Amino acid sequence: MDAVYTDALRLSYEEALGHSNALTDHISTDHFSANYVDPPDWAIGPFQRDPALTFRLDGQWDDPTGVGWTSSAIFNPTMIERDGELHLFYRASPRMESLASRIGHAVRRDGVWHDDPANPVVYPTLPNEPLGCEDPKVYEADRRYVLFYNANRRTEAGDIAVDIMGAVSDDLMSWEKIGLVVPLEVSQDWAKGAVVPRDEHGRAVRIGGEYLMYLSEGCGGRPMIGHSDDLVSWTFAEQPYLDLSPLSGSLFEVACAVVRGDDLVLDFFYADENGDFAAAQAHYSVDAPFTQTGLHRGGSLAWGGLQRLDGRWSFAQGWDAPRGERELYVYKEVTT
Repeated sequence: MDAVYTDALRLSYEEALGHSNALTDHISTDHFSANYVDPPDWAIGPFQRDPALTFRLDGQWDDPTGVGWTSSAIFNPTMIERDGELHLFYRASPRMESLASRIGHAVRRDGVWHDDPANPVVYPTLPNEPLGCEDPKVYEADRRYVLFYNANRRTEAGDIAVDIMGAVSDDLMSWEKIGLVVPLEVSQDWAKGAVVPRDEHGRAVRIGGEYLMYLSEGCGGRPMIGHSDDLVSWTFAEQPYLDLSPLSGSLFEVACAVVRGDDLVLDFFYADENGDFAAAQAHYSVDAPFTQTGLHRGGSLAWGGLQRLDGRWSFAQGWDAPRGERELYVYKEVTT
């Protein structure tokens, strides 16, 4: 790691330590997902916390970049099961919602969480990652796993850019970076939402014989869909798929996509008619994945995807941890 890159990492970390944003400092999962009003049958949720599954991170990891990096918040995780064990991948940051993030990994065995001694499992090493690696999304396809994450950098003009990157693994433990997933001519220096429809086990689901990826933020304002046969190599084409006019809102980002039988549900983050943060879900058929047939306010904002635990749709998030406490809470669908 050369001195110029190390200096950029150190500056990014120092800037992150001073991060504060009034809009996100008090963001709460319950605000979006604890209560739905008259949900349709296809909606997933509302959700309530299961305290028995709380993950807590103690101590600080060794810093492979050598800049003295530490974390005070963990959030925006993804969960996936393998051979009876629950794997958790999460964003660790110097401050809640700051840049200069790293990605950690933990495994739940016999009812106990174990943080991976190899953490961070994903951290800046590539030229476009000096401002951090964040927001993991993990999918299984044929017993192979693909992890998508956001890499942050600055453009020549000094603006922050976001690239969607990838890594692959055979065991969820050792990861090999594969680099840029969404080409710059598609992202135009900003892309988020490597959202691939997945089933209740976290497996990516083929729709029309291929894997789809919903991009929702950036790309010059164009709604883009990715197409792939292996989850690794992708092509992209403009494709409208979400109409928010019934909610009088504007889209920020699609959080996840769930396949449940013949139903496809997109869970997304948007600004409501008052400009406030809100969540909602949209309904489709797997036979027509771009034709919206329903819309309902209330959603999980499960950036890493929803899956079933103990028979209930579930996700994890760390937004409601007390300031300075590194905790992730697992939320399960309320059943009647």
